[in-house]
Amino acid sequence: MRREDWDARYAGVENLWAAKPNRFLVAEVADLEPGRALDLACGEGQNAIWLATLGWQVTGVDYSEVAIAKARGRAERDGVDAEFVCADLVTYEPGSSVFDLVVVLYLHIPSRERHVVLDRATAALAPGGTFLLVGHDTLNMTEGVGGPSDPDIHFTPDEIAAELPDLEIVKAERVLRDVRGQERDAIDALVRARRA
Repeated sequence: MRREDWDARYAGVENLWAAKPNRFLVAEVADLEPGRALDLACGEGQNAIWLATLGWQVTGVDYSEVAIAKARGRAERDGVDAEFVCADLVTYEPGSSVFDLVVVLYLHIPSRERHVVLDRATAALAPGGTFLLVGHDTLNMTEGVGGPSDPDIHFTPDEIAAELPDLEIVKAERVLRDVRGQERDAIDALVRARRA
């Protein structure tokens, strides 16, 4: 999807995504000490803002100017200190060994571009840092509900784990996500990894 398309989607509604933080993120960071966090594809900032309320120093990055403006406005309204950057993740350079937590939730880009983003995301992890990715599992296209229609945007937990050769894989599994008003659950891939 082009930047203009995402801008239009974000501009068309008050909140494109739920205002609450992602439940998988909440569960996976519960045991972590706050430090520096990077939220890639942060959208309207709900996850970055939530992390900041826990004491994380958060940078959220998204390529939709409308989403970033909403995130900044929301952080200001909530009195939360978080940095938001408008940038294309394929060219964004987060730095090396900087972050204690790097989060990539529901990034909708082709696999070729995803490899580039994940290489930079993992390089940005400090020693002992945690990497968390959640996205639409390949199985969701036939057995789940919702999500993008392009199969190249989907992946399995094992495919993501294979793209993280420098990290220790802590968890790589399929998870179910309840979708309101639907008879079936969405099927997502969740990968949590750690830099030694």
